[in-house]
Amino acid sequence: MRHRNVSDLMTRPVVRIRADAPFKYVAGLLAEYDLTAVPVVDDTDRPLGVVSEADLLRRQSALPDPAGLLTGPDAPGAEHADAVATTAGELMASPAVVAHPQWTVVQAARVMDRHRVKRLPVVDETGRLVGVVSRSDLLRVFLRRDSVIREEITGDVLDHTLGISAAEVTVKVTDGRVSLRGTVERRSLIPVVIRLCQGVDGVVDVTADLGHRREEASAHAGTGEHTPGRGDQ
Repeated sequence: MRHRNVSDLMTRPVVRIRADAPFKYVAGLLAEYDLTAVPVVDDTDRPLGVVSEADLLRRQSALPDPAGLLTGPDAPGAEHADAVATTAGELMASPAVVAHPQWTVVQAARVMDRHRVKRLPVVDETGRLVGVVSRSDLLRVFLRRDSVIREEITGDVLDHTLGISAAEVTVKVTDGRVSLRGTVERRSLIPVVIRLCQGVDGVVDVTADLGHRREEASAHAGTGEHTPGRGDQ
């Protein structure tokens, strides 16, 4: 099986900015390229952070209300740090949380969830920016056609990996939900089959109605070994 990794899903080439880019330039760049965020890089093209629409709006919300409608302790003022941020370097969320091209979808998703971010700059082995991967990019694996998922399970998982023929186990896939029915050689193969099918990109769920032809032999069967009982001790 070949899992789709970050390099398969990431966006490139990448729109990036320098830390000294002014507020209006950042806002214009996001609008021009229809982006919600952009990586901020240093002179060597290594990510320093990410500046997003939310960062720009946070800066604006920290300014005094020109209409004078907001009063009281919740009213923002110019003393707020966000209110005086005028460049990408001052506005960005940093340090940058990054991904690597060889990461799997699962690795990237876990890092996004752990750090509560919606996108990750992708860097090469030298730390230089090569792409950006977003939540929507990762979700693209679930857009794989059912026929493609079924072909991968029957061919790569069952036949090539486990030596199980299509005559032994039938596979149905509907909206990413996999149904397995049939018989395998040993009981211990059943959880292996299920686990490998769950790992196929685009699979949402796996249900299995699988029987087995024989049980595994006991660890001591045929060896002449004796397992002591209480009366032997």
